[in-house]
Amino acid sequence: MSSKTTYHHGDLPTALVRAAVELLEEGGAGALSLRAAARRAGVSTAAPYRHFPDRSALLSAVAAVGYRELAAALMAASPDPATPDDLADIAIAYVRFALDKPGLFRAMFTEQCDKDNPDRVAAVAAIHDYLQGIVKKAVPTSDPDSMATALWSMVHGLAFLHLDGKLDTSSDQEVADRIRAVTAAALAR
Repeated sequence: MSSKTTYHHGDLPTALVRAAVELLEEGGAGALSLRAAARRAGVSTAAPYRHFPDRSALLSAVAAVGYRELAAALMAASPDPATPDDLADIAIAYVRFALDKPGLFRAMFTEQCDKDNPDRVAAVAAIHDYLQGIVKKAVPTSDPDSMATALWSMVHGLAFLHLDGKLDTSSDQEVADRIRAVTAAALAR
């Protein structure tokens, strides 16, 4: 009587997303493929295709996870934002997230994802709604949508300037001080 042992993964989609995030952090987008994620997760190279038809679908799942993690980091920075100082704390958390998870952050914003992926769409909408809500509370203006876009654009640009080595990242305090100063300057009327 022969015994055949097969490997069964309890939650393969989650394991593949986790493996993809690790690959992104270690080697950037060029290191990510379905095969590489499968090897990292310890499954056959055919296994991912049961859950993700292509790299774009896997990246969409990764981006959705990233947006949820980013939302959690922003909310932790200021649970009930109501002032411009609270916005600065959130801006600092945004840039800190980018610096702490550069591979994930870049994948969220620069990689080709499935624009119709429901998890990704929901995660992006949650971030968008959160940012609009805090701007409406913290910066009274006649056009909160434009203000939210302006502030997000500014903070997003700061994140990439720091990631790309254009701004000093030698200390957390240096990064925080710069972001706080830029946010205050942007909100000065």
